[in-house]
Amino acid sequence: METLRVSGKSRPNAVAGAIAALIRTEGQLEVQAIGPAAVNQAVKALAIARSYLEGDHLDLTAQPAFVKLELESEERTALKFVVLSLKPVR
Repeated sequence: METLRVSGKSRPNAVAGAIAALIRTEGQLEVQAIGPAAVNQAVKALAIARSYLEGDHLDLTAQPAFVKLELESEERTALKFVVLSLKPVR
């Protein structure tokens, strides 16, 4: 499963484009964010990605969870979103 890491300086529209592309091709991905600014950008990107997928008659679901990451010899807690493709009911 592909993993996207989002920072507080990430552009939500760019991240949304990457999310939409991976949902179209892979049907799933993981988005990771550390810190409140990064989580904010990730959530905005997920909302924008939903609109990008409307033309393909796709939707997504995101399941949040905590994950421990080892960064620069330091353990950090990140919020991860497991993002899965959904075909909406019409």
